[in-house]
Formats: sequence, structure tokens, C-alpha cells
Amino acid sequence: MLDLRQMEQAILANGKVESQELEMLRRELYSAGQIGRREADFLVVLHKRLQHLDPSFQQFFYQAIKDHILANGRIGAEEATWLRRMLFADGKFRDEERKLLRELKGEAKEVSREFEALYEESMKRPQEPHTSGSGRSHRLRG
Repeated sequence: MLDLRQMEQAILANGKVESQELEMLRRELYSAGQIGRREADFLVVLHKRLQHLDPSFQQFFYQAIKDHILANGRIGAEEATWLRRMLFADGKFRDEERKLLRELKGEAKEVSREFEALYEESMKRPQEPHTSGSGRSHRLRG
């Protein structure tokens, strides 16, 4: 079986995650039954480096991050700090990340003050501009 670095190199050479690679990632990353910090960190780096973010990989990525954060049902200060670094590393805050935080808040049995602060701060950020003619209207805040 390939190790994570070999998988990363193979995926990055292609520029995207194909269905066969996604299944290999799923098997490898969940082999211990849950996503640990090492696997979550690996996914974050891979997500940042991919040229093409396929919807099936996006769905897998956010579910894996959610599984990692909610492993014990509680979002503590350490998880909140890790999430903050992950979400704001590139200076952008995407709709998918907003959705992730909402789901985490809704599914967690308990959240720390640090997560609450991250959540509140994140929800105040402007929504991602959509230019694809999606029919959505966005109000500017003044």
C-alpha cells in the first residue's frame, strides 16, 4: 500500500483527485477507524496544493475534517486553534468553510469558548462573491 507522501505525489502529478485515488485516500486515511491529526494535516496540505478541486474530493475533504474535529464529540480550544489556522491560512473564507463551521457547531455535543469566538468571527466575514450567474444576490454591507 502506498504511504501518504507517495499518494500525494501521484495525485499532485495529475493535478486532481480521480475516483480511484479518492477511494485509496478513503481507505488509507480511515484505516484506523478515524481521522487523526496527521491525516487531517495531510488532507489540508493536499487540498491547498491541488490545481482542480473536484466536488467529490471537496465533499470527502470537509467530511474528513468534520470527522476529525468531532472524534470525541467536543470541540476544544486545541481543535478551534487548528481550525482557525486551516480556515484562514490563505486569507480567504469560502462558503464551504462557513458551512463546515455551521455543521460542526450543530453536531458538537460541546464547544469551547475558543470555537464560539472562531464561529462568531467567521460568520461576520463577508460572503464569497459569486460571478457565475448563480442567480444569488448579495447585499453589500456599509
